[in-house]
Formats: sequence, C-alpha cells, structure tokens
Amino acid sequence: MRAVTQAAPGGPETLAVTELPDPTPGPGEILIDVAATAVNRADLLQRQGFYPPPPGASDIIGLECSGTVAALGAGVSGWTVGDQVCALLAGGGYASRVVVPEGQVMPVPHGVDLVTAAALPEVACTVWSNVFMVAGLRPDDVFLVHGGGGGIGTFAIQLARACGARVFTTAGSEEKLARCRELGAERAINYREEDFVEVVREATGGEGADVVLDNMGAKYLARNVEVLADEGRLVVIGMQGGTKAELDLGRLLAKRGAVVATALRSRPLESKERICASVAENVWPLVADGSIVPVVSAVLPLEEVGEAHRMIESGEAVGKVLLTP
Repeated sequence: MRAVTQAAPGGPETLAVTELPDPTPGPGEILIDVAATAVNRADLLQRQGFYPPPPGASDIIGLECSGTVAALGAGVSGWTVGDQVCALLAGGGYASRVVVPEGQVMPVPHGVDLVTAAALPEVACTVWSNVFMVAGLRPDDVFLVHGGGGGIGTFAIQLARACGARVFTTAGSEEKLARCRELGAERAINYREEDFVEVVREATGGEGADVVLDNMGAKYLARNVEVLADEGRLVVIGMQGGTKAELDLGRLLAKRGAVVATALRSRPLESKERICASVAENVWPLVADGSIVPVVSAVLPLEEVGEAHRMIESGEAVGKVLLTP
C-alpha cells in the first residue's frame, strides 16, 4: 500500500509517500480501501513528535477516513466487502489501506459522496460526544464554540443550530466570520477586535453561555469561565493556547459551573464504539437531510500532504482539508 511516512519529527517537509506492506484485519477488524482521509490539528502535533499514537495503534498519521470495505476479519458481522464506509481511527489514515475495529466503522450518510465523507468522522464524533453526550446541550441553550472556521467549528455550528440552540462563535478573519454566519451562527465574533465575553453577555441579557466548546486551553480558561451562565459547562478539547493556567474556583462555584477536558483518540475502544453508534443514529440523519453540510476547503493528492499540513497550520483553510491516496 501507499502511505505517508516520516524519518524523524519535524516540519511538513519531513512527510513522504512510500510503499509499505498491506495491513491484514484481525478478529473484529475491517480492512478499508481508503478513498480519502482528512488533516486534523492533532496530525500536526504527531508530525512534530508531540502526540504519539496510543499503544497498539498504527504509527502512520491520520485519524479518519472514507473508503470501501476490502476484507473482513473473523467475527465481523453487519458489513460486506464493497460497502462504502467512513471510519474513526486511532492512526493509519494517511494510506491507501487501513485496518479499523468494526465498531468505529460507520455508513456514509445518504447524499454524501465517498471522498467528502472523509471530512465527517472526527468532527462528528468530537462534537457529538462533547457537546451533547458530555455537556448535554439542549434546545434554546446558548452555545459558544471557539475556532468557528475550522473543521470542528463549522460542524459544531451546524449541529448545535440543527438541535435548536443559539450559536455564537469566534473567528479571526472576515472570510471565516461570514462563513460562520452562513452556517447558522447567530453572532460571529472577531476575536482580534472584540471581547467574546462582552458580546455573548450583551446578546443574552447578561446570562452567558450554557455550553462552551474550547480548543484554546490555558489562554482562554479564565475568560471561558467568565462567559459561562449559571450551571454552564465548559468542555476543553484542545490546547492551542497552552496547557497551564490559573482557575478561579470561586467564580466557578458561584456559577455552579463545570469544566471538563476530554480527548477522543485515547479513549477505550468500547467508548469510541458507543460514540460512533450514537453519531450514526443521531447525527447522520441531519447530514442526510441537508441540515448539516460537510465543509471542505481543499482536496489534495497524498503526495501534497506537506501542503495540506501548511494549510491547516497557517489557519487559511475554512473547514477540512482532505487527502486522496
């Protein structure tokens, strides 16, 4: 198979396409002929040597894919060779073939082409598990997501809006702010020029946000707690702004608020299987009926993986960047 490999951690130039032996599915696993994979920020960290795969996972970068079932391991049921699928991975996506636990394989939502489907697994599982399964977003809740122009943000805006929440988001360019509004954000906040705490409070009569989905970590911790409504829930899924910050427990106690930090890749297999099943049941119908549209900025061949990483690193991409082997 063709796969992206790396001799040593470093910049995008360290990534190269090489030939490797085809993987073989073990019991409970499915072999997928990959149609496309997607670039996530976690991939950039792995490339730099900061985010190794969990024990037993492929050391090839890539956390999601779409493609066609090529072979079934012993004990697999419910799938047939030739089925079109998409999958959540612990690694291995930047390749022409990948082996996946059967519980992390999902059908391609109706109406979505096979390549575009690669843009869905990671964002859908991340947003659904954190915003709904963990934070319990409800209709009419106020939802704030940071990084509205990225893959997570563009999906979170649409899913929260489809579920009846009031959606606020932050972004740093006029292009991204406009796209966020098109996707359903009630208010897109330019974080370079505006204070998101003041904007959300003013728009909600001083109440604040019921749920905040944050990719910044330490840099935004204090302000995120400040923007929470009473009994608000802050879910931290990224650390682009650092890992250490001071938390005012007094402010959190006064609001009866909660701060939760989660990661998807390192979850136990059973947990990821539950999330994938819940996404297929609850989220895919919203994709199928057009309530949620995958946002793809570019589709590049696997040989241009370095350019794909540069696009994500620079922040120029709106939504996802896909790679086709």
